[in-house]
Amino acid sequence: EKFKTLKNEGNDFVKKGKYEEAVNKYSECMKLNTKECTIYTNRALCYLKLFKYEEAKQDCDHVLQIDNSNIKAFYRRALAHKGLQVRKAEHGRY
Repeated sequence: EKFKTLKNEGNDFVKKGKYEEAVNKYSECMKLNTKECTIYTNRALCYLKLFKYEEAKQDCDHVLQIDNSNIKAFYRRALAHKGLQVRKAEHGRY
């Protein structure tokens, strides 16, 4: 029950664009249940919005270990990889 409440609070923060707060709520959820893939893909989305590509990738990798056909995890991991590539290219110029 607490898990569901935290998840809903996290989702509400996402809708408001408060990604840091949402990450905190989803992280709390993970302490209660590490097998719920949705929490990881939701947190990955937040990390992408915060340009934290490595963290997003790790969350997606975790989901894909549990469910290797999770489309959201594949998609968000691809976005994370893309973000990391762009960042590497930008830093490579200096």
